[in-house]
Amino acid sequence: MAETPSVIVVDHPLIRHKLTRLRDRTTPTAEFRVLMKQVGALLAVEATRHLPVSEITVETPLATTKGWCLDPIPAVIPILRAGLGLADGVLELLPESDIGHLGMYRDEKTVRPVPYLERLPLNLDSRGIVVVDPMLATGHSAAHALDLLFSKGARREATVLMVLVAAPEGVAEINRLFPEVRIVAAALDERLNEKSYIVPGLGDAGDRLYGTP
Repeated sequence: MAETPSVIVVDHPLIRHKLTRLRDRTTPTAEFRVLMKQVGALLAVEATRHLPVSEITVETPLATTKGWCLDPIPAVIPILRAGLGLADGVLELLPESDIGHLGMYRDEKTVRPVPYLERLPLNLDSRGIVVVDPMLATGHSAAHALDLLFSKGARREATVLMVLVAAPEGVAEINRLFPEVRIVAAALDERLNEKSYIVPGLGDAGDRLYGTP
């Protein structure tokens, strides 16, 4: 795992293997969905490292021992639509989580997010938050989501942004605006191209996830 002050890159061999298949333009939609979910679960282990736990006592078949439970259970907030595929992996590990949905699409002329849906769970101020978006390109969509969550009471130090692939430009934008927010990624790519797509990237994650052109 590689770590800088602004982003944690989880370079586990399983993630590197599966991310390579996600990047491959010939990978079919069905496999792409499975891979995104699997990588989401693998990234979730690091993305949830900050979550608080409470000590409890349990009875094993042989003795009484102490253990721990998540307290409170975090909220998972995917950015629609592509965030759903990655969030499915997080929910494999945290099925008790409340799920929020933030819908937005990118205006191709301004490269700015256009929001269209906001459904958030209660008590954002008292729990960990995992914001999920496969691509951190310009950082505008993630910044909009984070700004909205913080305006609703979410705590910056309790919030993590989990992505598949990040561009240096997007990392810099989030680090500038929200330096307390940890970014967890499967890869930090080279750059953005003239259309603000990540290079080498993996294309449009939503289109590839759902089989739309």
